[in-house]
Amino acid sequence: MIDWVSWPLGKNIDKWIIALLKGLAAVKKFSILIEVSLAKIEKVFSKLLYPIVRGAALSVLKYMLLTFQHSHEAFHLLLPHIPPMVASLVKEDSNSGTSCLEQLAELVHCMVFRFPGFPDLYEPVMEAIKDLHVPNEDRIKQLLGQDAWTSQKSELAGFYPRLMAKSDTGKIGLINLGNTCYVNSILQALFMASDFRHCVLRLTENNSQPLMTKLQWLFAFLEHSQRPAISPENFLSASWTPWFSPGTQQDCSEYLKYLLDRLHEEEKTGTRICQKLKQSSSPSPPEEPPSPSPTSVEKMFGGKIVTRIRCLHCLNVSSREEAFTDLSLAFPPTERCGRRRLGSVMLPAEDVGVREALSPSQAQVPSRVGPRRQRKHCVPGDAPAAVVDIEGLGPQGAGAQSSGEEKVEREEEVEEEGREEERPREQEEEEEGKEKKEAAAEEKEKAQKEKEAETAEEKEEDGSRSVLDLVNYFLSPERLTAENRYYCEPCASLQDAEKAVELSQGPRYLILTLLRFSFDLRSMRRRKILDDVCIPLLLRLPLAGGRGQAYDLCSVVVHSGVSSESGHYYCYAREGAARPAPSLGAADRPEPENQWYLFNDTRVSFSSFESVSNVTSFFPKDTAYVLFYRQRPGEGSEAEPSSPRGRAEPTLHKDLMEAISKDNILYLQEQEKEARSRAAYISALPASPHWGRGFDEDKDEDEGSPGGCSPAGGNGGDFHRLVF
Repeated sequence: MIDWVSWPLGKNIDKWIIALLKGLAAVKKFSILIEVSLAKIEKVFSKLLYPIVRGAALSVLKYMLLTFQHSHEAFHLLLPHIPPMVASLVKEDSNSGTSCLEQLAELVHCMVFRFPGFPDLYEPVMEAIKDLHVPNEDRIKQLLGQDAWTSQKSELAGFYPRLMAKSDTGKIGLINLGNTCYVNSILQALFMASDFRHCVLRLTENNSQPLMTKLQWLFAFLEHSQRPAISPENFLSASWTPWFSPGTQQDCSEYLKYLLDRLHEEEKTGTRICQKLKQSSSPSPPEEPPSPSPTSVEKMFGGKIVTRIRCLHCLNVSSREEAFTDLSLAFPPTERCGRRRLGSVMLPAEDVGVREALSPSQAQVPSRVGPRRQRKHCVPGDAPAAVVDIEGLGPQGAGAQSSGEEKVEREEEVEEEGREEERPREQEEEEEGKEKKEAAAEEKEKAQKEKEAETAEEKEEDGSRSVLDLVNYFLSPERLTAENRYYCEPCASLQDAEKAVELSQGPRYLILTLLRFSFDLRSMRRRKILDDVCIPLLLRLPLAGGRGQAYDLCSVVVHSGVSSESGHYYCYAREGAARPAPSLGAADRPEPENQWYLFNDTRVSFSSFESVSNVTSFFPKDTAYVLFYRQRPGEGSEAEPSSPRGRAEPTLHKDLMEAISKDNILYLQEQEKEARSRAAYISALPASPHWGRGFDEDKDEDEGSPGGCSPAGGNGGDFHRLVF
């Protein structure tokens, strides 16, 4: 019946089709609905090209998409086709095409809102519809609020099993157990921290750390399982934060702090128990207990921070050193960040000299705005010296060579003027006209550059920030006055004081949490700060004594949404493997970036640092929240020497290897069983209409269905691939 949509003489075909789909939903024939939707939605979409059947096709398309809310598969099938369809409708320039464009854009915004966390797939689509109307959030919720097939999304899990293999990336996803993306994103970030992963996998079989053991099993399956995604249910139940409500979205940073604290305390307790057992079993008199060795959490994430408070009355200074596993960075006021951008990211060595040679007016104007400019500064080779504007070099920066070149140019100009006097008048007029055109073009180009510079400067003043701006604000002195006055013991009274913080020891893995959620006293709700923050690939952390320690970015957990109690979390990460120490003269230069991955629950795909940098510019509600930086090898005393053996994955103990092997065999058996079930289901379907999914053409029955890995468009995953 859906094929009848392309019949131009048919009347009310769309109403008949929608009524039939509603009837199937009413009797819970979900397997048929899913099969039909995935098989025919591309064909329905293709009919939008033809004005005579466009209205009916659009009605059916809207119904199919807005009721298919348990999974993103149907919408993702259309993603490659949307940009060319938009271009075709724009070119058509008709009332019908314009109306269809507006409704299509509204539909796309609804689906992107419903299934966030796929920036790599959505960027081309959002670019295609950027000039069209954007519906407000109330309108989107109204459209999504219409009756879907079922309110119990979990009921759909077993109706349409998928035959999927592991992602092409070789990485394994984590199943969302119902608003548990905050757990999945953190676990993937910890797994990609290779030093920590190796430490966990090296844990012996007989140990006194039950939570760490469960994490070891989870990491081992993420490393060696053949499944496209695994369930973190066992580890989640063991690491559950007591004050979290089951089934609701939570703060991933809060979960991370609780998890690291649990692992740390568990190892400390286990170590003390082992020491006491050894002492009790030893016949010799008890010796003085050895100093406690640092735990795995302290080795990997532990740093030290010194807080000094100076009384402004007696000038007495009190200091206290504390350990930390993460730094919570507040957003400074806009005026604190103005014109500090050049110091906010690490410039490659070849750029430093160029910046110093620029005139003061040019030095204050950034070349680009936002994440793209930040990526240019962080990645070496993006700004070679050959592209430097020579006009911006001053006489001192140019040196004697520049003066000699100017002298030669002046002599050439004099000779050229002499030749021009001997030329015929017509040729002179022609060249004068050409010069005027070139001068006008130069003036236009100069005006355009000035306009772009002014725009960049305005955006800079509006509060564009980088990670180092937030770090500097965290370390800046604070005045303790009025209600925050400090009790000074020598003065024996409350006094005005100055509080200063400095980092005495940097951790191997530096975790930075951007405090985006603040409490609004007017609305009495937590609101989110949506400001874009430039994330440098290489960060030099300022330490006490004027020292600096270089860190490489390895993971970014992104929050999509406007509230900490809602939205979605996903994670960008790259392998944080140990690398050789940088050669002399290249300490401030980022090494070539490794392969980035995008972890979004069960879906894992290839990505890039450019996507990490530009995600907020394309999707304003998707903002970096938790950052993982790895200390550059050779920079600190805690850094381990790099070796080929250190890079290899540790050997697992016997029980764990057997468990993974048995599960892989079980997965192959499940695949075989599902293949037989699906073949039996398809053979029972009527011969007409056939189930091929040609985009804009009808296939003959003997051609069979088109090739492809899966109805999900080859993205990988299994039937649990639901995003709640």
